[in-house]
Amino acid sequence: MIRPFRAMALLLFLAACGSSTGTAPRDLDNACSIVSQNPNWLREMKRVERKWGVPVHVQMATIYQESKFISDARPPFRYALGVIPVGRQSSALGFSQALDGTWKEYQQDQNAFRAKRERFGDAVDFMGWYMDGSERRVGVSKFDTRNQYLAYHEGRTGFARGSYNRKAWLVRIAGEVAARGETYRAQLIGCRKI
Repeated sequence: MIRPFRAMALLLFLAACGSSTGTAPRDLDNACSIVSQNPNWLREMKRVERKWGVPVHVQMATIYQESKFISDARPPFRYALGVIPVGRQSSALGFSQALDGTWKEYQQDQNAFRAKRERFGDAVDFMGWYMDGSERRVGVSKFDTRNQYLAYHEGRTGFARGSYNRKAWLVRIAGEVAARGETYRAQLIGCRKI
């Protein structure tokens, strides 16, 4: 009886590990390399910058932290008894790791019912929409990578309440996102992509 249970648990584990079909660009530390490998991504991010006012480097730093540029990224599974998968930690999906409810709100607000979280152009448009709303509703500048990330991660209400202040790990990550944004900005200027 134990053997079939172990075999099934191993099979489920392997299936969960191999479920991602999206692949990250090579050299995620080099913004010029990322956009050279994916020229359409740069066009889409520039379109979002024109439409929503969110700079390319802010978009890129957020995507790096959320999905590492993997189109079908999902949060890890939760396990009961250490082996039985009981669902994912959240409904986040895609480049932007948008949650189901927030994605539906975006689709309705923008009349974008065919938009997909796994499609880069749709994901960055969602991010632009969300960050524009964060500036309007809680006063976070679109150029403030750190606080835009905190509002993105915690939600605008959580950000306004300062929920991140009780999460030292998140404050540290937001600092890393801000630093990556500045690195990406300097790199993109250096290779004349922005």
